[in-house]
Amino acid sequence: MTKFLPRKINLILSVFFVILSFSGFSQVTTSSISGIISDTKGNAMPGASVLAIHLPSGTKYGMTTRADGRYSLNNVRVGGPYTLSVSFVGYKNSTMELLKLDLGQKVAQDFVLQDASATLEEVVVKADPTMNNQRTGAANNISSEQLRSLPTITRSAADFTRLTPMAGENNSFGGRNGQFNNFSIDGAIFNNPFGLDAATPGGQSDAQPISLDAYEQIQVAIAPYDVTQAGFTGASVNAVTKSGTNSFHGTAFGLFRNQAMTGKKVDGNNIFVPDLNQTQYGFSIGGPLVKDKLFLFANFESDNRSDLGSSFLASRAGLTGNVSRVSASDLDAVSSALKSIGYETGAYENFTHNTESKKGILKLDWNINQNHKFAFTYSLLDAFK
Repeated sequence: MTKFLPRKINLILSVFFVILSFSGFSQVTTSSISGIISDTKGNAMPGASVLAIHLPSGTKYGMTTRADGRYSLNNVRVGGPYTLSVSFVGYKNSTMELLKLDLGQKVAQDFVLQDASATLEEVVVKADPTMNNQRTGAANNISSEQLRSLPTITRSAADFTRLTPMAGENNSFGGRNGQFNNFSIDGAIFNNPFGLDAATPGGQSDAQPISLDAYEQIQVAIAPYDVTQAGFTGASVNAVTKSGTNSFHGTAFGLFRNQAMTGKKVDGNNIFVPDLNQTQYGFSIGGPLVKDKLFLFANFESDNRSDLGSSFLASRAGLTGNVSRVSASDLDAVSSALKSIGYETGAYENFTHNTESKKGILKLDWNINQNHKFAFTYSLLDAFK
């Protein structure tokens, strides 16, 4: 038993340090609010009650101020609006409205409480906390409003992360190759683990890791002075997915196109139009299972596409247009020779490449109480090219 004990302690310590190593590279998925509560004379007010309420869902975050009058509400849900209120016995309540909180944002908001004996009326302040002195470096936040309203060609996050001034081609930021970025969703790393040409899972099959309709906010951090963000020399593309609220909301879309919707002329000259067929559709729904307590969000998207594999035709007598120098008779001879030894070449013209992807997400959010929250997320991606 005495010989086994040191090995057991070493095992426990090893597991502990492995957990710490994973925690050190986790990404920020929330916001925070902090500040100082004082009276009109500048004296700190310990024991004052601070309460923040996320109005769309009724989620509450609260605490009492410390001995120095400071408070810190951490792991606050992104979005908004919020009401932030402070109360203390013998003093008037003070309330303000925060329009929205951005992903990873640290909002500093102080309060000065008036004595209850004063005849001043309650003052309600609305503020947009985007600009504050708690920013830790060059970063750009893409809000849910931008994701809904701005145009997109590929229905991918890349159509929006390029709004960052330091963005370049192929997910490059600050001149670094896209392979040096760190892409995370809800705190989970979504980098391509093989280091191939695609930056995220499904990229080599032209698929996105999750549907565009499932994003709540996206943050692009170039050089954050923040120990919670690490593992990149390009940019940290940090995203969070939507959650349900106290109101039921849903979206649905459908897209179809083929070669008939493609232009056939350039500068008055006819051009070759390859075969194309694409069908894309998706939906999302979110709402309360138990008001103010338990919320559901679900999303699904499917994309099926076929493209002409080659726009060239084998050379034949009298044939014009995109004609190869190789004759059809030579290609038939090669194909026949290979078939005789058991190898089927397939068609050498008029063949198509198929691309298919299905993606979905299921998310449950549970407000256990004012100090404890629980979130469960299941993500699915099945892609082929």
